[in-house]
This record gives sequence, C-alpha cells and structure tokens, in this order.
Amino acid sequence: MACAARFGGPVVMKIVSPDILHKTDAGGVVVGVEGAADVRETFHRIVANARAYAPTARVDGVQVQELLPSGPGAQEVIVGAVTDPTFGKVVAFGLGGVLVEVLKDVTFRLAPVDADEARSMLDSIRAAEVLRGVRGTPGVDRWALAEQIRRVSELVTDFPEIAEVDLNPVVATPEGALAADIRVILAAEAPKERRRYTRAQMLASMRRLMRPRSVAVIGASNEPGKIGNSVMRNLIDGGFPGEIHPVNPKADDILGRKAYKSVTDVPGEVDVAVFAIPAKFVASALEEVGHKGVPNAVLIPSGFAETGEQALQDEIVAIGERHGVRLLGPNIYGYYSTWQDLCATFCTPYDVRGGVALTSQSGGIGMAILGFARATKTGVSAIVGLGNKADLDEDDLLTWFGEDPHTQCIAMHLEDLKDGRAFVEAARATVPKKPVVVLKAGRTAAGAKAAGSHTGALAGDDAVYDDILRQAGVIRAPGLNEMLEYARALPVLPTPQGDNVVIITGAGGSGVLLSDAVTDNGLRLMDIPPDLDAAFRAFIPPFGAAGNPVDITGGEPPSTYEATIRLGLEDPRIHALVLGYWHTIVTPPMVFAELTARVIAEFRERGIDKPVVASLAGDVEVEEACQYLFERGVVAYPYTTEKPVDVLGAKYRWARAAGLLGGGR
Repeated sequence: MACAARFGGPVVMKIVSPDILHKTDAGGVVVGVEGAADVRETFHRIVANARAYAPTARVDGVQVQELLPSGPGAQEVIVGAVTDPTFGKVVAFGLGGVLVEVLKDVTFRLAPVDADEARSMLDSIRAAEVLRGVRGTPGVDRWALAEQIRRVSELVTDFPEIAEVDLNPVVATPEGALAADIRVILAAEAPKERRRYTRAQMLASMRRLMRPRSVAVIGASNEPGKIGNSVMRNLIDGGFPGEIHPVNPKADDILGRKAYKSVTDVPGEVDVAVFAIPAKFVASALEEVGHKGVPNAVLIPSGFAETGEQALQDEIVAIGERHGVRLLGPNIYGYYSTWQDLCATFCTPYDVRGGVALTSQSGGIGMAILGFARATKTGVSAIVGLGNKADLDEDDLLTWFGEDPHTQCIAMHLEDLKDGRAFVEAARATVPKKPVVVLKAGRTAAGAKAAGSHTGALAGDDAVYDDILRQAGVIRAPGLNEMLEYARALPVLPTPQGDNVVIITGAGGSGVLLSDAVTDNGLRLMDIPPDLDAAFRAFIPPFGAAGNPVDITGGEPPSTYEATIRLGLEDPRIHALVLGYWHTIVTPPMVFAELTARVIAEFRERGIDKPVVASLAGDVEVEEACQYLFERGVVAYPYTTEKPVDVLGAKYRWARAAGLLGGGR
C-alpha cells in the first residue's frame, strides 16, 4: 500500500512469478487500482488467481507499477532480444501488449544495431503507419523507441549470458517511450563455439577445390554402375585437363590410368580427393589424405549424421581439422566447376559455361538445378552439393563465388545455416558486387521450441531468417522455380537507374495484371507527365489508352510496338519497361520478338541499357519468341504476367541492397 501511495494515483498490480509467463491469462494483472482498500483486496485476489492458475508456480510477490498513459496517443509495442541458434543475438520490435503473439507483427535484426538500423525496424512492421499517427492522432516519439531497440541490442551483445529479454509492453507516446514490464532470462550454458576460418583461409582452400590441377578418386572402379566408375568417367569424358589419379588397392589400372594402392602413393601434390567408398572406410582413408597434405576432400558417401551416425561424422570432422583438410559433404552428389572442365560427380555431366553459381543441400534439388539449366540453356560457373555440411558450407562458397570472375549471380538452396553470422558477413561482402538468391526450405517448421519470453515465442526460425536475410541484402526466393529463374534472369537484366517503371501492352487485361504484379513487387508505376503522355498518344489509335499502362490495343502492326518501345527507351525519365504482348496475325510472335531485340540492341550500342521484361500471351509460337528474346537480353515468359515482373522486382531489390539505386539495406 505504501508503494502504491508513492505514485499518487492509479497503479498497475502484477504477479511476480518466474513460472507464469502469460500473467494476464492467469488473472495476475489488474489495472487502475487506487486507494488502500482496493490495493489490499487486489493483492489477495491476484495471489489467489495465480495459485488457481498454476498451483505449483513459485510466487515471489505482487509488483506495483505506475499506470502509464493510455488512449489514442499511446501505443503498446514490444522490444526484445533472443539468442537464436543460427544467428546468435537477435533484437526484435513489434506491436506489443496482450495481442503480441496473436498479431505477430514483429521484425528482427542481428544485434547490435546502430541508430539507423533501429529506425528502419520501426518502418518494417505492418502497422508502421500507426506509429506515425493516423486519423488525427499524433505519432510516437520515434527517436525514443529506436533508442530502446538500440540499447537492448547492446545489452545482449555486451552480456552474452543473457538468453532472452522482453520489454513488453513499451508504452510509446509523442513524449517518449517507457517500458511497463521487463523480463530477463539468463542462459543455462554458453553456446558451443564453431571453428571459424579467415577469409584468406577460405579463399586459399576454395581456390584449390574449384581450380584443381590434380584430382584423386578414392574408390575408383572399372565396374560400370559403381559410383567410383561414374566419377572417373565424368572427369575423363568431361575433358578435365589436370591429373586424374584413381586410388584402389585391388586394381593396377582403371580406365587406362595407373591406379594407386593409397593416396599417399600418388606422386606430386593432389588438390582434391573425391571419396567414392562406403562410409565405414572414410575415416581411415581420410587419415591418409591428411598425411598426403591434400587440402580438400569431397565426400560423396552417405551413412553419416543423416542416418543417425553422428559419431562417425564427428570423427571425420576431427580428422579433417587435425590435418587441415576441408571437407565438402558428406552425403553429396559431388560438384561441377565448368570453367575448369571439371565434373566430379556420379550424376549426369553438364558443361555449358556461364555466370551462374548454384548450390544445394539436397541431391534431388541439385539434379533439378541441373535439369533446369539444361532445359533453359543456362550457363553455369559451378554446381555444388553441400549435403550434411560437416565442414564447408554456404559462407565458404559465398566467399569464393563473390570473388570468382566467372560468377555473376549466386543461387543457394539451403535447409539451415550452421553459422548465420558468418553467412551474413559473406553476403554483405558479396551483394555489392553481384546478386545472391536464397531458397530457404522449411518455412512451416518454424518456432518449434520452448520459449521463456514473448520474444522467444515469436522468434520462430523462419521469421528470423526472413528479416535477417533481407538485412544482409539477400534476395529470398519463395520456391525452387523462382530461385532458378532469378538466377537465370538477373545476369541478363541491366541494373536499373531509377524507380520509374512503364508498362506497354497490346492487351488491356494483361496491362491490369502486369500493374498488379508491379505493385506486388514493391515497384513504382511512373506517373506519366503530360508531354510524355502526348508523345505516346501520337503512336496509338484513338481508342487506345495512354497513361500507365500504355495500351496500344491488340490489332496494331509491328510499327506501333516498335515506336512505343523506342519512346520508352529514349526518354531518360523511364527507367524500366514491362512489355505485354498479345498474339495476333497482324504482329506474329517472332516478328514482335525480332523487332524488340533489334531495337534494344540498337539502344545498347548507343549506351542506353534499361531493364526490359516481357509477358507473351498467345499460341505455342510465343514459347520460341520468349527463348529468342531471353537469348538477346530481354527476360520474357509465355503464359504469365507475374513471372517477368517478379524477376524485375528481384533485380530492383538487389540494386537497392547493393546501394546502386538509393534506399539501400
């Protein structure tokens, strides 16, 4: 009662119990208590409610707090932090109060955050407009809220023993931000430190893996149908110019090459040892690889952690660390390094060189990648399987591909990250130079862990992945096909120089759908100024429609398409074009494709290179037209209005993240 009296007005009374997380549900919170009698009665009621709700819970007492402002000018938010198993210390912000876990309007960042990143969190929730003030109510003190976020992020960074922090609710008003309740949970044990490699160490080992001069195949075989035979055939038939050394204690000659009893018998240096032997023999063979001084082991065999044999996997990791051998795998299909004519896999060969690097944890996804590349004639710099990721993982590959002059775009399928912070560090170094696309599998398995705080309950794996991948500048693909299409298309599109997107279409219906897709991808349809509107109208019939989309109507000849596309490329205020084509006999698909490619090539020779994407609707001839356009730098798709704009949206997201378009990460 004395505590309540000191506040000189209504107070809030709340149960203090480490065993009751949702205190409101337990009847452990009462608001607006005033006067000695009311305080006494409320104390006994709260304790009784808590006993009834959780009879075995420890009750330390009842807390008395000042009643903070309420009403239209006050907003309840949550500021918190958790220790994520992938990313470490992560700070959270969102709408708070009793509905926090219902609304789940929360955003996450790696801790610590600076003032700018903290302010960006205020704009990253769905209810951001509420914080700015709506319907005559004033906005909250944004500086005060951002400071709360920044300080919590520094707190958990400075004190690693803190596992979770909740400030919920924080009552934000135009005059400031005050935490009404604070919960701090300490970690039971320190997280296990993962072995880290320097950037120079990663590049040194990856250089010998991706550009080897000598490869040994452990378990090489003359017998068709054996993995060791398939790997040897792919290396030989693929034209690998370096040395190929089969290792098999029971053979003297394999596919016309001298075979060695052990890798230690191979003369000279070996850059890569490819393992094609059963899992139970890998450890002893890896010891020999270590004694030989081979820097990389590619472990194709399965039968390790993925089948419950964690001890066997731990053993090979320890051997690799002891000898300085980096391990790719185990449980993988191998890898392709096309610019080296290297096909170190038991799967089908692929030798179309290009600028796309593709990686996957799964063998099945890896083969889908290969099939897509072949069907679409996508040139690749590498295709790499990661499997169990006992050692080498995405941050090693990202570090290498970021520096590789043959790679223009990196696309990665992953189910998890062993070290999220190392991945973010590698991504931040790579994104300014080239796009990084990620397909993160397992979205629906998020949040399956016990949590001691509201923030912990909200920090499901996928929610944290989504925000932090975005923070790193990575483009997240919603599905496998999107990942592959982004990887194929992003190197084709030039970088946009501004936000103004214009749609030119021969079909009104396509124009509406293309407009929807532009909005869905966070792009901006240009407001056409009067002079540009008049210029477009000069080329289209009276019953067409200028504005944006520019609807030239379906019965127009090739000259109308050409004139309007020329105008879109010529005007410097237009930064990207979205073309909607409708199949007619007046302008057949290949006629449209040829004129579009010719005009764009002409402007490129003049130094004008804008991103152009196209949606082609029509009979099967549009498929050939799309392929023709794609090969000439126009990202074109048949039978869809969404896919070309999705790709354009991905290009814009990368350009912004890379700081090439303003409004960066």
